[in-house]
Parts: sequence; structure tokens; C-alpha cells
Amino acid sequence: MTSTVPTAVHDEQETRALEALPPITMFGPDFPYAYDDYLAHPAGLGQIPATEHGAEVAVVGGGLSGVVAAYELMKMGLRPVVYEADRIGGRLRTVGFDGCDGALTAEMGAMRFPPSSTALQHYIDLVDLKTQPFPNPLAPETPSTVVDLKGESHYARTIDDLPPVYREVADAWNACLEEGADFSDMNRAIRERDVPRIREIWARLVEKLDNQTFYGFLCDSPAFTSFRHREIFGQVGFGTGGWDTDFPNSILEILRVVYTEADDHHRGIVGGSQQLPLRLWEREPEKIVHWPQGTSLASLHEGAPRPAVTRLHRAAGDRVVVTDASGDIRSYRAVVFTAQSWMLLSQIDCDDSLFPIDHWTAIERTHYMESSKLFVPVDRPFWLDKDEVTGRDTMSMTLTDRMTRGTYLLDDGPGRPAVICLSYTWCDDSLKWLPLSANERMEVMLKSLSEIYPHVDIRKHIIGSPVTVSWENEPYFMGAFKANLPGHYRYQRRLFTHFMQDRLPADKRGVFLAGDDISWTAGWAEGAVQTALNAVWGVMHQFGGSTDPKNPGPGDLYDEIAPVELPED
Repeated sequence: MTSTVPTAVHDEQETRALEALPPITMFGPDFPYAYDDYLAHPAGLGQIPATEHGAEVAVVGGGLSGVVAAYELMKMGLRPVVYEADRIGGRLRTVGFDGCDGALTAEMGAMRFPPSSTALQHYIDLVDLKTQPFPNPLAPETPSTVVDLKGESHYARTIDDLPPVYREVADAWNACLEEGADFSDMNRAIRERDVPRIREIWARLVEKLDNQTFYGFLCDSPAFTSFRHREIFGQVGFGTGGWDTDFPNSILEILRVVYTEADDHHRGIVGGSQQLPLRLWEREPEKIVHWPQGTSLASLHEGAPRPAVTRLHRAAGDRVVVTDASGDIRSYRAVVFTAQSWMLLSQIDCDDSLFPIDHWTAIERTHYMESSKLFVPVDRPFWLDKDEVTGRDTMSMTLTDRMTRGTYLLDDGPGRPAVICLSYTWCDDSLKWLPLSANERMEVMLKSLSEIYPHVDIRKHIIGSPVTVSWENEPYFMGAFKANLPGHYRYQRRLFTHFMQDRLPADKRGVFLAGDDISWTAGWAEGAVQTALNAVWGVMHQFGGSTDPKNPGPGDLYDEIAPVELPED
């Protein structure tokens, strides 16, 4: 397991039984639809009437969700018109270092992806990208991990190398999940794609836990009566490290992660994650309707997307009018909006009539988490040098309660230039960095790490200037990713189900929301892909199209698998 604190512990017999089941996937629990099967089916995602071929559809946002939606709409014979305020990729943002080898890169946004992201993997395979294990704390491929809390450092290769209290915390987390969230039953149901069982378990838990915080869920567990255990769990957590920044969020958000092993067995994309949307942008699909062979999104846009959208409003004839930063005004029968939803509140002038009032409320109540990173290029993976006295690695993947919180060591082989993510932080920990420049951040981080590794001179290995990001300060994002607070389930349901527009008043149709913040799994690229496919189905349906009966889409099966509906009064 890659978890710092494993998400579940099974006996040998149970482990063998689970391994015999299909691999885990982000199949539910809110909307147990098999997006990976939908994508893999030879019948394709659906078709539209020939009379609609060439019709324009606006796609606002050139991140992964927007590019996937545009790519699939193009294959159906529609003409997507993509608007992008910044660059293709969104939070799949890979950058280089000035003056360094171009192969040396930093992932400012998404950098690690679980195998359970099976719809995402479809597109990774489609554009011939390779993945490799990501060095999370205590992952099998991570050479070593240092956990540094309250001034005490512990060196480990597995959890069993840490003091016994860490195993106690792991056991408490497993007991908490079993007693309070039916972990094993849900995990098995998702593996078996047992929709009735998934819905039965989840309906009960949604009603019971929608008003509960992550921290409150821990406190309610007899296994977590110890404050010390809760404190250690918050700082060390599971999978990618500490989760105390999520403590105020809804426990339902956390359960979605652990049920689907979204925080386990991570892999990074070789060469950088931004290659995925960029390659899809340039890709010329072999199976394409209406358009000639050799057509790509890039060719339909003469190489570059339209600029930022500045206004969205409704016009006669159920049209949606899009104004962009160049002053160009175009009207469309359908618009797919994939940018962060807060853009609709501040950066884009919007008519109130775009959405029903309860959907506006859901957009306004969306809670985004902050996140910061800082990377430096170094001459080589010096951390693999052995300490002459202890025989240990000179430096390790590091989890700490100091300012840096998480430090990741990323290399491309011995002797080659490498990269250190000196710090990856969220929420309040991210806000501590916000006023500081990249160099000021680096100085504070080096000081913190020198207290953990007093005999390691990191500075002498640095070969270029640091690169940094604070997503809350990015004007087209204003946050890293959505994380629902207690009581927000109803809001998320409204946003996710928005693609089913037959249920909306006729004058509120035509704009389709997509993106990971619209999904149930915000912060994961899989959610961006799934909601893009929902929007594609919605647009296809609006244009009078349909899916093959052998490959029903998410809207075709909606009534069988619709998310739990909680009372509104």
C-alpha cells in the first residue's frame, strides 16, 4: 500500500478475495456509472442527426474537462469553439526552469493520479503517454520517508519502521472507517460494480453524515478517543500525507476518496501532465463524423483557442451569447462551461437567467481550498547519497508540522538533474506563503528543512531559480479545488445533475456545467473527465442525438443511478 496510514487492513484470505475482483475504479458512490466502459465501447459515445453537423458549440475553459468535451463533440460532427483565458491545460500545468534543461519540469497543479481514475487513463493511453510511480510517503517505490513532528524525526521505509503509535493511528483509522462508514462493504460493492448495494449503503450514509465534518467523524469514533492519535493522523494522514487541512470539510468528501482508493498507488505522467490536454488538442481522431480526416481541435481553431470570455447572456430563440476579451460576440444553442464556477460570480458578466436560482446558490456556496507549491531544480538526486554514520539516505520524502509540511524528491535517474518540491501545502498552510515572493518562500523552506537535516546543504545543489504557485491568487482559478463543507451535499447534487436539462425550465437550458468542481471527486482529474462526458451527453441530447442501445450514456441510465436526493425543508 502507498498509504502513510493504510486506508484498510485485510487479513490474508480477504486480501486474496479482493484481488480476485475487478480493479477498483471511481465507480460511484454518488453516481455509479461505468464511464470507462462507456469510453471503451466500439459503438462510441453517440451520434447527432446529420442536419446538425457543423453546428457550433461554445466550450468555455481549455483545461482537461474543456478539451475532453471539445474533442468528443468534434468527433460527433459538431464544431466546438474553445475559449481559454490563459493556457491550454488548466490545473494540468507543467512548467520549466529558466536556464535549465527543458526536460526538467515542475507540476504546479495535478501531479499524481491513482489507477482508479480509469476514464482519465483512457485518454492517457489514447495519446500514448507513459506513467511512472509517484514517490508518496512510504510508497513501495519511495526510497525512504522522514516523519518530523514536534521536533522529533523518524526515518522509515515502511510504516513498521515508525514508532508503535503510528501503527496505533493506522489501526484507529481502519476501525473508524469500518464502524462508521461500512468501508469493506462499500469497497467490495464498488469493485463488483454492484449498483443496488452501493446505493443502499450510500443513501444511509449521506443522510447520516451530510452534516458531519471530517474531524467530527474521527471524534465520534471509539477508536479515536485519543487527541494525540487525532493530532498525528491530521499531520501524517493517509496516502499523500497530512489531512488536517480537510478536517473542517464534509466527511462525505473523504469517504469518496478512501472508498475508491483515490489517494493510493499514485503515478505521475512522464514528461508532465499538461501533455495530456495539449496532445488531445492536437490529436487527429481516426473515427470522426462530418469533418475530414486530419481534423483536430487545433486545426478547427487555426492553432489557438478564442480568448477569455467576459460576458454570458441569453438571447431570443433560446440562444446563449458569448462575448470574449477581443470584443467578438457569438451566439450558440449550447455552451459547455468548464472553468472554476466562481468565475461566473466575478470574472464574467452573467445574466441571472443563465441558471435557476437554486443553482446560483450552489455556485455561490461552493467552497474552494487554497494550495501552494514551490519547486527548485538541483544538480542531481543527492538525497540518495548514504550517510556515512547511519547508512541512511541523506534526505527523504518528508512529512512535517513545520512550514514546509510536505517535501517531495523527484529524479530521473542517478547523475541527472532533478527537482525538489520543497513544499506542498493547503488551506491555512498555503495562506502563510501568500505574501512572500518565490525567493522569500524558498529561504523559509530551506531554513525549516535545515532543522530536520542539519548536515545537508540543499542550497549548494540548487542550479536555478525557484518556481511557485498559490492557486488562490491565480485570477482564473481563485482556489485549487472544491471541497464541500458539511451540509453541502444538496448544492453539489444540483451542480452535478445540471446536465440533465429536460428537468430544467425551457428558458434555463443550454449551458452545461463541467469540471472537477462540478463532480463528486473534486481535485481529481477523473472528475473533470466524467463531468465532461456528462456534458457531451447533454449537448448530444439537446441536438436530437442519441447513444447506441448497446452503450447507454450517463443520461440514459440516470433514473436508475441518480444521486441520493435529500429533503429540502
